Amino acid sequence: MKRSRRAFLACTLLSALLLAGCGYYFPHVYEGPERVVYMPNWENRTNKLGLDNRIYQSLSRWFQKSDAVALTKERTGADYILAGEIVAIDLPSVSWDGVTRASGINVKLIVRYVLKDLKTGQIVWEVPGKLYTADYTEKRVSASGDEIALREIVDDMSEEIYVGTLHRIRRQMDAATDQTAPAAQ
Repeated sequence: MKRSRRAFLACTLLSALLLAGCGYYFPHVYEGPERVVYMPNWENRTNKLGLDNRIYQSLSRWFQKSDAVALTKERTGADYILAGEIVAIDLPSVSWDGVTRASGINVKLIVRYVLKDLKTGQIVWEVPGKLYTADYTEKRVSASGDEIALREIVDDMSEEIYVGTLHRIRRQMDAATDQTAPAAQ
């Protein structure tokens, strides 16, 4: 019993050392200087009321995962602006089988967004149009199937925007560090 416990501890320690040495990082975590991202309400060009609020709430939940990056509705004191627009939504496209039963729902959401550095005016990241879809088969089709699909789309989109924002902030911090580092002689 002692031998297997020692072997387990040795394997765990070795794994931890390998992960620490390979430069792996968690994309959901930002540990740089504190940053504030101002996000005004997204323009909602669809007839789906409240979708802009749903996206803001979902993004807020994702940004709460970081202690160093905060999302706010106040422009004052912000480092970045994350502005977006809900361009179109298709709710739902239903396909039917031969017996007039719904066999699937396909929900589509098109958005565009931009992340801009408020101090320099530089566009850090721009997505001029992105299509998100969710398909639901017969077993999951119900009166609320489109809402389930939309919830999944909004969460996936929010995670992608959150991780992408952290990545761009990291890159910008790395570039600033490279510019201020003294040249090797």
